[in-house]
Amino acid sequence: MKNHLIAVAGAVPPIRVGDVKYNAGQIIDVIKKQSDCGVIVFPELSITGYTCADLFGSDLLLDSSEESLLEIAGSTEDTGVTAVVGLPFAYENDLYNCAAVVSEGVVKALVPKSYIPNYSEFYECRWFASGKDLKNKTVILGGYEVPFGTDILVEDPCTGAVLGVEICEDLWIPDKPSTHLALAGASIIANLSASDELINKQEYRRQLVSQQSGACYCAYIYVSSGTGESSTDLVFSGHTILAQSGSIFGEAIFPEYPHVEKALVDLGKIRHDRRRQNTFDNDLSRNYRRVSARIQAAGADEANISELSEIMDRYSYPVDRNPFVPAGEELRDARCRRILQIQANGLATRVRATGIKNLIIGISGGLDSTLALLVCAEAKKIVPDIRIITYTLPSEGNTTDHTLGNAWKLMNILADETYEIPIGEGVKLHLSQLGHEQTYQGEGDVTYENAQARMRTYILMDAANMKNGLVIGTGDLSELALGWCTYNGDHMSMYAVNTSVPKTLVQFICKSYALMCGNDELKETIFSICDTPITPELTPNVDGQIAQKTEDKIGKYDLNDFFLYYTLRHGFEPSRSAAFAMHAYPELTKDEVTDAAKKFFKRFFSQQFKRSCLPDGPKVGSVSLSPRGDWRMPSDATVSLWLSDLENE
Repeated sequence: MKNHLIAVAGAVPPIRVGDVKYNAGQIIDVIKKQSDCGVIVFPELSITGYTCADLFGSDLLLDSSEESLLEIAGSTEDTGVTAVVGLPFAYENDLYNCAAVVSEGVVKALVPKSYIPNYSEFYECRWFASGKDLKNKTVILGGYEVPFGTDILVEDPCTGAVLGVEICEDLWIPDKPSTHLALAGASIIANLSASDELINKQEYRRQLVSQQSGACYCAYIYVSSGTGESSTDLVFSGHTILAQSGSIFGEAIFPEYPHVEKALVDLGKIRHDRRRQNTFDNDLSRNYRRVSARIQAAGADEANISELSEIMDRYSYPVDRNPFVPAGEELRDARCRRILQIQANGLATRVRATGIKNLIIGISGGLDSTLALLVCAEAKKIVPDIRIITYTLPSEGNTTDHTLGNAWKLMNILADETYEIPIGEGVKLHLSQLGHEQTYQGEGDVTYENAQARMRTYILMDAANMKNGLVIGTGDLSELALGWCTYNGDHMSMYAVNTSVPKTLVQFICKSYALMCGNDELKETIFSICDTPITPELTPNVDGQIAQKTEDKIGKYDLNDFFLYYTLRHGFEPSRSAAFAMHAYPELTKDEVTDAAKKFFKRFFSQQFKRSCLPDGPKVGSVSLSPRGDWRMPSDATVSLWLSDLENE
């Protein structure tokens, strides 16, 4: 498969103000030591130092800077590195604060700073002119004609990486050059900066970079000058920030020098986000020149599943084992509370709209029905005259005392009315009328299993008619992805509150609620349910113990949710998802991961017909399978292309 991972770095070498040869030597040393990178970005005016002040008027300094730039460019020869360095550059009658892009041994482009600050501690207009109107210009450097202007994008035709450059103040103004660069195709933005350190300024810079990378769906490399700059009036911190699509994945401030902040960016995710967000349009208002350069992938440009996983291992690339679940406890609890709030408000709105205040819900003593009942309880806080009417519908010989006991505990605590209706006799009568044996016929007897699920829904629907109520669905996002629900059984309801909550998150929401509910009995019951194996209990138990365990049949939910997330959220092909899973689950072999992926995709494709007629339910996260919203797929699509992608890797 194509390797979309690019190693990028923000580098802050030690410098001496005005000592061009020394500074160039430090830059070259970094480039040689970081030869695995595709892009390395250095601070603003890094060849001379930002704080040269009136020394910028010296021809000696300017000429020496050009000579050193060519030496730096030469250090990239026979490498896949593109480096971006800063220097003052004289053009016609003006001096410009420039970023030079060097690659393949030569200077590829020279980009001037657009917005020149001249306020507070900044006094750049004394020395530099604005380059924002410079377009379609060229200059001669080292005997080569070099594109010069703000209309330049640097592109590697092999990896597809497109680099755009802005300088310091360009990020701080409303109409940022990087916005236009991204709209014109730049997937990586380099910002060479010299931002002095002040109280609270670090956080503001972080917000600027994070927000801009998110708005532009790009990788953003921000590198500011270090403490080697003059301390006459200011102190510089070497603040370095690496971000992608709104998330910061590398940061340093006041580091030891030389400092290199390095990480992987994923061009595949960036491209997918831009295609998916159709309001992210091409900028047709400006014409940009495309300059070819080598921006190598991390490792090889092509990689199989194992090789791509090894690349991520080498760079300690962060991949969450449970991408739907935030890693930090504080963030996770906040996420769980917000999801429950969204669910409850969605249900409350439906109650108000229909005028039906009775909520009918089947309680099994499992996780999903527990969460749905908690949603009903929270909705009642919003609409106080809601009545929660619960039914537990045990099947003799299949339902265990453990799950039935937990169901009753929940209902007694949270429901206004509680009922138990055993379904055994009704199921037997139904099977007899069909000519089916009245007992379970063993593995594959889906008629016996599904008759119970449909009988429960049949009873709940009739109870809703009798009670003038709404049947609240309990099925979750993971079950819908895998089709692990009975068509027109637990698959159907009048409002499905869990429809976009993945199984790996259901447990955390329930536990979070248990910890904050203030009811010890409810807390103990919820924790008992969370510790119970996931099961539909549609087959006979063994000596009163659960025999039918869902994950034995369809695979572990954490892996299934992993494939679901990367398929829908980032558009990964199966082989790429498998490589990411190998990195996230190092205890699993390649065969174990690919077998799990094959099982997931077979089920995902074959079960679309169940998703095509889902009941209404609230979207709570970035991944949803609603046929009216996020996911529209033909029910008869074939999975062969997706399976062959796994087999060919």
